[in-house]
Amino acid sequence: MALSTPISLEFFPPKTPEGVEKLRKVRQELYALKPEFCSVTYGAGGSTRTGTFDTVQEILQEGVDAASHFSCIGATRETVREQLQQLQAMGVKRLVALRGDLPSGHGVGGEFTYASDLVRFIRDETGDTFHIEVAGYTDMHPQAKSMQADIRALKAKVDAGANGVITQYFFNADGYFRYVEDARKLGVQVPIVPGIMPITNSSQLIRFSDSCGAEIPTWLRLRLQEFGDDVASIQAFGMDVVTSMCQRLLEGGAPSLHFYTMNQSAATRELCRRLGLEK
Repeated sequence: MALSTPISLEFFPPKTPEGVEKLRKVRQELYALKPEFCSVTYGAGGSTRTGTFDTVQEILQEGVDAASHFSCIGATRETVREQLQQLQAMGVKRLVALRGDLPSGHGVGGEFTYASDLVRFIRDETGDTFHIEVAGYTDMHPQAKSMQADIRALKAKVDAGANGVITQYFFNADGYFRYVEDARKLGVQVPIVPGIMPITNSSQLIRFSDSCGAEIPTWLRLRLQEFGDDVASIQAFGMDVVTSMCQRLLEGGAPSLHFYTMNQSAATRELCRRLGLEK
């Protein structure tokens, strides 16, 4: 693999002081990979916004480019404007703009219906201040009516001013290539970066995937279930599967790789070592 292939890393804001300390250590271990940027997620309905912004601030202070996830569900133009001003004051240059998930028990509300509305508002308010990434779903967004409708929604986000796309994680390289091809046919020309999830815990992965709409192919799901509680075998097998898929993605023209680290360093570092992406 080309040493010049860029990578990015995703973290979530820890909920405890111990988690904050652990993540600081994890980040230092992963900075050896020289990521292009690190992104920090939002909780449902922006429930972890303070933690998100705090973590983004720390990453910037550590000398690494940081992207804040930014969701708009339930938000007003005024609250979004205030948050954009806060991020600008912090020196943030990148955003991952999402519609976001509702906290349970809440109605939709807010002044934004789709992520494309948020992207357009950010551009209208701040011009080219931010490099904006949006989400793509190679296995189709769980609430989309069809794959074509989902790709039209992607085009709407790009037409509104998005600079690039990061996909939900997946385990089917063919699905990614088909998604890129369909997006290009609709005129989407920005980079579409595959999201990569290391396999380290099968029950957690299956539960997480079922909730977010990421498809685990039947053959992979069955093999993981066969291992039962044998964590070492799950991790060894998972590493082989994901390494092989990443090799195919890079050979097929993926512009970079975005790793869902789950706030851990070992699996992402080993994947990059196997792919020759260590700097």
